[in-house]
Amino acid sequence: MKDSVIILSGGMDSTTLLYEYKEKIGLAITFDYGSTQNARERQYAVKHCERLGIRHLIIPLDFMHRHFKSALLGSADDIPEGHYASENMKSTVVPFRNGIMLAIACGIAESNGLHRVMIANHGGDHTIYPDCRPAFIAGMNSAMKAGTYEGVELFAPYTNLTKSDIARRGKALGIDYAETYSCYKGGERHCGRCGTCVERREALADAGIIDPTEYED
Repeated sequence: MKDSVIILSGGMDSTTLLYEYKEKIGLAITFDYGSTQNARERQYAVKHCERLGIRHLIIPLDFMHRHFKSALLGSADDIPEGHYASENMKSTVVPFRNGIMLAIACGIAESNGLHRVMIANHGGDHTIYPDCRPAFIAGMNSAMKAGTYEGVELFAPYTNLTKSDIARRGKALGIDYAETYSCYKGGERHCGRCGTCVERREALADAGIIDPTEYED
């Protein structure tokens, strides 16, 4: 039964979630909030939904680019390099991004007779992204259930997994990660140096996947 909405960026994590739960997904939503990587991610979100025959919406959130402060809403030169554990990576936080996206997805779910919203946050995000942590997911789930007649629920099965765990799931599903995009700098090729590139490289290696990504270095 297709009873779910998925928030789909076109990156590794949400693409894996898309394929893992494709039989449950009635609608995919990609949010365009003006981040450095939005355009390149989006093309893969479109491709995968077309391939799977899943209805797909692209929803612009221009106000975030205009009014929010984050390195992700600037230029490639604003993106710090290094591991996610580094203090400088906090500049990539887009304040309450997931809260805003989940609220919209919840309303769309109820409007379309769907009862669950899926998101692919994971354990590697916990260090610097407050709206990816278990406490936030639990609180948002409660708010969504309480705020909808049908009790729309939040489903975040990767919350306590690592990106390597997700990559292993993708490997078992036969996902070609060349058809995903991660780099925060948003270039034609992945920079290989920003936090999400470093994490992508480590996850693919840990999962025993030959990295298909084209890097600058």
